[in-house]
Amino acid sequence: MNTHKGDVDEVLVALADPTRRRLLDVLSARPQTTATALAEKLPVTRQAIVKHLGVLEQAGLVEARKQGREVQFSVRPERLESTARWMHGVAAAWDERLNAIKRLAESQ
Repeated sequence: MNTHKGDVDEVLVALADPTRRRLLDVLSARPQTTATALAEKLPVTRQAIVKHLGVLEQAGLVEARKQGREVQFSVRPERLESTARWMHGVAAAWDERLNAIKRLAESQ
């Protein structure tokens, strides 16, 4: 597991909010979307969308690109993938521990 703990922490904090998770869902379906377009899809103000996008961007989950006068947002899946790998490693370690306990209990 070569994922940095700080990276995982940032991603998990960003994903803890249901509005940010919904934003990622919408962005996944509509790449290169503006904050205004996202606000039309969610029951949240544009101002709140911009704040949530800032948290997602800081966590490395979204990328902002200025195109003319608009800022287009898109998902960056790399951080999600590295966090998923970390979570898989944690789950595998727990599976090993539980299997060791099971073997020990069955041998008694």
